[in-house]
Amino acid sequence: MTEINFAAMSREQLREYVKTHPQDQAAFHAYMDRLQSEPGIEITSMDQFEQLLREKIRQSQAEQ
Repeated sequence: MTEINFAAMSREQLREYVKTHPQDQAAFHAYMDRLQSEPGIEITSMDQFEQLLREKIRQSQAEQ
């Protein structure tokens, strides 16, 4: 069996692989490691929260 290079996959590709191969624990762990290594959004004030919320609403409306 060939070994799959999870590091070469994009986050989206790895996510799809994990969804279609739920028994592959190595893929699941690689995906979780990838998610934990990506920076998240740190909200430090209500003003920042409101600004981020407005931006997300604008993006959502633009996609429709």
